Amino acid sequence: MLLWRGWKLSAMQREMDVAKRAKVIEWLKTEVVDHISRLFKALWEGSTTRVTDSLASLIVSSYILGRRLGVSYRELDDTILDKLKKHRQEGHQLEDWYQDISTLEEHMRKR
Repeated sequence: MLLWRGWKLSAMQREMDVAKRAKVIEWLKTEVVDHISRLFKALWEGSTTRVTDSLASLIVSSYILGRRLGVSYRELDDTILDKLKKHRQEGHQLEDWYQDISTLEEHMRKR
């Protein structure tokens, strides 16, 4: 028997837990693909509300998928900030043209 959070787990329970976690990860991956599809459809239709909703859903699903894969929300935020800093320093075209990189970096640092 294995103890987990004070509970005794049999080998079968552990295997079921591993299978459940794998199934959740696969489900979240399909959610990400679904949200991308919905985003593309919303862009095609020109619906600002649906674009915003699709982007929000994609971001939420990505954060949760990361967490299920062992990446904390803080670690993901820090990695995003590092990536933005790198893009800004390397003169990314979106930064040169629109200052999108530094604007997003500032937004994330203020949260």
